[in-house]
Amino acid sequence: MECSKEKIILNIGGVRYETYSSTLQTFPGTKLCSLTDPRAPSIYDYDPTTREFFFDRSAEIFSCVLNYYRTKHFHCPIDTCRAVLEEELAFWEIGEAQLAPCCWLRLNNKVVQTEELNIWDENEQNDDQCLIVQAERRDSSWRTRWQPKIWSMFEKPFSSLSAKCLAFVSLLFIVGIVIIFCEETKAQFEFFTANFTSVGSSGVSHNDHEPYYHQAAYLLHLELVCVLWFTFEFSVRFCCCPDKKSFFQNPLNVVDFLSLFPVYIELFVAGQIQRTPSLGLWLGFVRIIYLLKLLKVSKLIETPLILKVLCYTLKSILREICILLMILAFETLFFGSLFFYGELLGSHPSYTGELHLTDILVCFWWALITLTTVGYGDIIPLTTFGQVTAALAAIFGLLTVIIPIPIFLVKFKGYYDIAVFKQKLERNKKR
Repeated sequence: MECSKEKIILNIGGVRYETYSSTLQTFPGTKLCSLTDPRAPSIYDYDPTTREFFFDRSAEIFSCVLNYYRTKHFHCPIDTCRAVLEEELAFWEIGEAQLAPCCWLRLNNKVVQTEELNIWDENEQNDDQCLIVQAERRDSSWRTRWQPKIWSMFEKPFSSLSAKCLAFVSLLFIVGIVIIFCEETKAQFEFFTANFTSVGSSGVSHNDHEPYYHQAAYLLHLELVCVLWFTFEFSVRFCCCPDKKSFFQNPLNVVDFLSLFPVYIELFVAGQIQRTPSLGLWLGFVRIIYLLKLLKVSKLIETPLILKVLCYTLKSILREICILLMILAFETLFFGSLFFYGELLGSHPSYTGELHLTDILVCFWWALITLTTVGYGDIIPLTTFGQVTAALAAIFGLLTVIIPIPIFLVKFKGYYDIAVFKQKLERNKKR
């Protein structure tokens, strides 16, 4: 107790500071903590008369350093030079990552709202908080004991060796069902081509020559094996999920649920497909959802920082994106209508060819393609008025697309700086 109440006097550049020994021991391994060692007077500049340590350093910054030992929050003066601060922190053996987020952003000339600093922690802790609440239930049933472990094994591939093996098996099934999906499209394309040729060549499709839709049985069996695994995986994850409502709010979980149906439906209506081959094509169309399961591969690797930043940036400018889409929709309707009537009224009476447009909806398509500067060339203006309208649409489209880009870049850079700082701070804490 007496040791913790022992006072240490520091003379920093002529300014005298007095604090407790226990305060300097807050962060072991730093220079100030070493002053509490009995051998410190023989190592540092110590005056036995005044019983104080002398350091010829900046007193202004040291006051922030000493306050950091007292409060565990490091803030720096507003007019601090970044280079000077780094030099002083290096001398006192304090990492730059200990700097408070508000001061770090100010030193880097970043203007960010306070709530944006905490967005990363809030999203990362949501899942863990659910597990903590689940684990703190009073009953000691097997479900309470094993649910967090099973959930982590299926949701966090790097949590254990069994989770890694399970994730690898799941990845093999996902790749397998994508390959099967690609193979199944061959039969669907052959049926469509034969049907189109039969009807197109004679104008009428005869029953005795009607194309036959046939899918290889082994492909359906392999697909069934993959879907059975997905059914087992989805059922376990759903039963062990801490929050069922949040579970279905995740788009990837909705994809997993919908991907279970195509093969079961095809097995149930196998006879109907032979009589109605188009049903097989529709089921093939629904199977596109298998490709979305490839997004789960992102769980097997650490999500790149830039992808996280991109997601948060898009969320933060969602309002601006909606306004941009509204402006684009208005321009599409306006220039499409202008183009439609301009082409009809401006056509020369002697013109005997066919116009590219058939109705105003086609003109809306043309306007959207022109505003987005894609310009397929499937519809072109034939009149002077139409050409002027097309030129104006292209110019307005450029302005509509270019103006929001600086807003996106500023937001993206701000979030990226915050993310880098948070990442650096976490690494420093782990050390």
